[in-house]
Amino acid sequence: MKLFEQQELHIYNSLTKNKEMFQPINDGAVGMYVCGPTVYSNVHMGNCRTFLSFDLVFRYLKHLGYKVRYVRNITDAGHLENDGESGDDPILKKARIEQLEPMEVVQKYSVDFHNVMAQFNALPPSIEPTATGHIIEQIQIIEKIISEGYAYEKNGSVYFDVIKFNEDHEYGKLSGRQLEDMITNTRELAAQSEKNNPQDFALWKKAESQHIMRWPSPWSDGFPGWHLECTAMSTKYLGNKFDIHGGGMDLKFPHHECEIAQAEACNHESPVNVWMHANMLTLNGKKMAKSTGNNILPNELFSGENDVLSKAFAPTVAKFFMFQAHYRSILDFSNDALEASEKGYNRLMDAYRSLDAITAGDSSTHDISAWKQACYDAMNDDFNSPILIAQLFEAAKYINAYKEGSASITKEDLETLKQSMHDFIFDVLGLLDTAEGANGDGNQLSAAVELLIELRNQARANKDFATSDQIRDELLQHGIQLKDGKDGTTYSLN
Repeated sequence: MKLFEQQELHIYNSLTKNKEMFQPINDGAVGMYVCGPTVYSNVHMGNCRTFLSFDLVFRYLKHLGYKVRYVRNITDAGHLENDGESGDDPILKKARIEQLEPMEVVQKYSVDFHNVMAQFNALPPSIEPTATGHIIEQIQIIEKIISEGYAYEKNGSVYFDVIKFNEDHEYGKLSGRQLEDMITNTRELAAQSEKNNPQDFALWKKAESQHIMRWPSPWSDGFPGWHLECTAMSTKYLGNKFDIHGGGMDLKFPHHECEIAQAEACNHESPVNVWMHANMLTLNGKKMAKSTGNNILPNELFSGENDVLSKAFAPTVAKFFMFQAHYRSILDFSNDALEASEKGYNRLMDAYRSLDAITAGDSSTHDISAWKQACYDAMNDDFNSPILIAQLFEAAKYINAYKEGSASITKEDLETLKQSMHDFIFDVLGLLDTAEGANGDGNQLSAAVELLIELRNQARANKDFATSDQIRDELLQHGIQLKDGKDGTTYSLN
């Protein structure tokens, strides 16, 4: 029996505004699409939080035994700013500044994105399609929408007719916006555009002479609108209706709203069963923004080379910090919060590492089966990682009690505890043990520290307390704390 047959997963659906029991369209299989990065700059921490939130979803679905097809796109076509309607193309703008070809910009920042995700130990998606690789599919969708009567061509550009669409469908149902209110708020701008209505959005834009990235189409040499690529790629790889679509909260309107409209106009059905949105990060209580300087990039966080934080933090510590808040809540990045998370992470890993030192007894003080199910209950409640982490800390208390001899555990329960701790820490949360070397083997660090512990023990035996204290103090300066106990000296990472 698969785990998903034993667990009842509920997910908050942004479309219905309710938590719903998850029932995939196809038994045992899940199709999930997440809006990926626009690759014209280094990925920032707000982006990372979104992608790590859906890495958690991906990991848990896989852990439950689902076969998951996870599609996350790369936007490399350089849609325009201001919701893809006007302004500069950010990829072309960066290409001019850095004196590069647009695809050099795309390659540079795609590599950066993948490197950062790897440092966070995020799993790669099943498919990572690019917008430029699916121009034909986007043109075909535009042709279908025009034939259905929901789009029109003007001067070589094609626009989606929102008012016409709203006669037969509900535009705004995801974001909760009323079309009448949108019309009232934008009526004065109508004369400034070639669109029939200000609410209409571009499906295809005719390229100006200076626009380098362009493709031939039945309407003009141009480029697709921002919203179209996700409709094309999600339906191509997941079908006209699939299970989960995710992204940042900032994409709910207009991007995801337009995706729904395009798919319904083209395929006559709503494209997604469950819409999920991850909330944003703030920094020291203020919105992260490059323009104000209230921003920190992942590599600045990992290296400590920034003016915001007092020290460097490991990627897995930053990830642990982010998972201590629910993905739908706003999370504030601050030095104090990261330091507190680092200490908590180290306590948790100390407990996990000491599991092998526990000796099983004839009875169990704690109900390990109930604890294990409480971990699942947390994740089954809309991927509630903070509650899961609280349960892991509860297990850390059990482990410390077993070590001290104030509580006991049977061999069977000890094996269950070991396996469950491993599953939730490493497989579901995707954390790494910072005591491990770069190749995933902790033997090198352990051997070095154990050697220093042995040298310190020899110094103490020879009453050379100056050397003994020096070893202890210098290890502490490098984040390694020695702990002298009745069973000898152990160490932990601070």
